[in-house]
This record gives sequence, C-alpha cells and structure tokens, in this order.
Amino acid sequence: MLILLPPSEGKAVQGDGPSLDLGRLSSPALNPVRELLVDRLVELCADEETAARTLKLPASQRHYVQANRALRNAPTLAAWELYNGVLYERLGLGDLPDGEQVLIASPLWGLLRPSDRVPPYRMPMSAKLPGTETLAKLWRPAVAEVLGARDELIVDLRSGAYVQVWGPKDRGVSVRVFKEDADGKRSVVTHMAKATRGEVARSLLAGGIRPVSAADVADFLAGQGWKVELSEPATRSKPWLLDIVSA
Repeated sequence: MLILLPPSEGKAVQGDGPSLDLGRLSSPALNPVRELLVDRLVELCADEETAARTLKLPASQRHYVQANRALRNAPTLAAWELYNGVLYERLGLGDLPDGEQVLIASPLWGLLRPSDRVPPYRMPMSAKLPGTETLAKLWRPAVAEVLGARDELIVDLRSGAYVQVWGPKDRGVSVRVFKEDADGKRSVVTHMAKATRGEVARSLLAGGIRPVSAADVADFLAGQGWKVELSEPATRSKPWLLDIVSA
C-alpha cells in the first residue's frame, strides 16, 4: 500500500538541519524539475512585490518571500516536521512506524517521503512562475514516471489540484469526505475533510494492514467505525471512489 497525501498550507517556519541537497531527496527522477523550480522561485523572490502577487501572499505571509529567497542555504527539516496543518496534526507521522508507505505531493518538490529534508517555503499549486508552464503540466511526466513504476495499491488522499498532475487509475482508491445533514444532504467541509483524511491515514498505517484492493481498505475502515461507501471505477482510467460520510 502507498498513501498519497497533499501538503499543508500550515508549515514550520524554521529548520535545524543541513542546507538543501537535492541529491539526498527520494525520487531522483524528479530532480530536474525540482532544480528548475528552485531556480525560478529564488529569482522571483528577489522582488518582494512581484513575488507576493505571483504567489498570492497576504500581508501576514510576506515572510515567505524571504524564506523562498534563501531556499538553497536555509536549514532543512524532515517533511513530517515541516507540514503541520490539521491533516498532519491528526496523522501524527512522527510516532508511526510505517511512514515510508507515504508520499507527500508538493508543488515545489513533486513528491516527498516523510523523511526527506527540505527548507520551509511557500508556493501554491496554482502559482505560475515566470518562464515555466503550469505546475501541473510541468510535473506530470516526471511524477508519472515515478508513480507509474509502483505496483502496490494506492490510497489517494490528495486534493483535486494534485490529482490533476497524476491519477492512479483503477489500481488506486480515491478517498472523499462528506458531511451529511439530517435531511441526507451532503457537503464538503474543508477543515473536517482534512482532519478526517489525517485520521484515515493514521488508522491505515497504525493498523499494520497490507490491503491489495479497494474493498480491503473499505472493509478495514468500516471496522474502525467509519461510514464508508465504495464505488467501482467508471472506466479503467479512473480510480475506485471511497466516500467517508459523517453526520
């Protein structure tokens, strides 16, 4: 089983390890794109106003311009320490034994293992850096090369912007989270969905299971008390859909 996670907007602001070394990151096939994006992002952030506008940074996040400018020399920290949004709070990767079953999608790094060390940064998936294509288009071939070589079941907990880069087709299961009101109407509540995804990932990793099918994942989560609904792929180019429904 491989679990794909999104990054989080919430990040630690300071690392304490050595500076960035792309050669030590996992998935070396991604390094040419990583190198290009680091160069472009550092160049962009030489001008604070242009960078803030391109990266859609509010005044409270202008400090990320300086962080981006210092990417190559700033202290790093492990990805599981860097990302600290609600999904990662509920997941608690630091005390799980099977973190290497996880890959984290990233606009800047493509994919990261939890143990990969990178510096704090800010770049949304929607950003369009000068002299580059859209991030989804830029990452698509390299990420497809890395993930297309995997043969295990993929549990996809990423949000839509990252699914546009690469999808697991029918050997994967895409997890969606809905809130259901008393009338049976369903909606997506972003904070709750992120928290639930973190809890789902933690259950799968802590449970020590080795699912080989979407049905195995659905059965396990149902046994943990979640209300789940599993739908077959519409075509072989689409993943299974696993809906988690809460009141």
